[in-house]
Amino acid sequence: MGTQTAFRTTWTRAAAALAALLAAAGAPAQASALRPPGIRFGVDVLVDGVPRPQYPARGTVYLEALRGREYTIRLSNALPVRVAVALSVDGLNTIDAETSSAWNAAKWVLEPYETVEIPGWQVSGEAARRFVFTGERSSYGAWLGQTENLGVIEAVFFRERRGWGGIDPLMERRPTPGAAQGAPAPQAAEAGEALDDAYAATGMGDRQEHRVQRVHLRLEREPVAVVRLRYEFRSQLERLGVLLPRRSPLERREGARGFPGYCPEPPHW
Repeated sequence: MGTQTAFRTTWTRAAAALAALLAAAGAPAQASALRPPGIRFGVDVLVDGVPRPQYPARGTVYLEALRGREYTIRLSNALPVRVAVALSVDGLNTIDAETSSAWNAAKWVLEPYETVEIPGWQVSGEAARRFVFTGERSSYGAWLGQTENLGVIEAVFFRERRGWGGIDPLMERRPTPGAAQGAPAPQAAEAGEALDDAYAATGMGDRQEHRVQRVHLRLEREPVAVVRLRYEFRSQLERLGVLLPRRSPLERREGARGFPGYCPEPPHW
């Protein structure tokens, strides 16, 4: 079985350096000793560093998209071995914007028990463009003419095969494939296709430094986990019955009462 190319963030290198320092100081060097509390296999969407609530319903997991807000995807490895994660947003690989199978996709590498944050579309070996919630017409997928899978974030986790793995020493002299060589040229949307900004999708936000390093791995063929999230604006989640409709101001005022109880006392007066 051949090797696969994957990418890891500079946070991973920092974690490896921390492990080396701990080992040099006589601390346990095993990955399990560095395991953060509460780690799990998972995918979280962060807005301003705060995970968006997830709502299991209708056989899937939903979250509310916040129009115009940038977001980060947090990946968590629950295993004591490295994993490679094929991560797509709106059906597009977050590394090169390709639409291949998960097995053939370029992947993110997570060290044992590691958690990493992917801030956006990787457009070079040094930078990413932030994920941002937008309507369908303003999405990256619409620009590429790839609109079949808008509104979905999916991560497929593959375990590294034991006994082999290494960093490619030529990474710094090689161009990053796919988006690192420039985004693919936009393709014409299908005739008659109607995009609607009432529905959520993901666009490109500001550029952010996000350095990556190429790694070659041998992976087990079958994934150990698949996590799929469906995201929509609140109005659509209410239509689907995932969230209850918010009360209108008039409904709130209709519930007002003149004598709700005694006057509350400030605690230190």
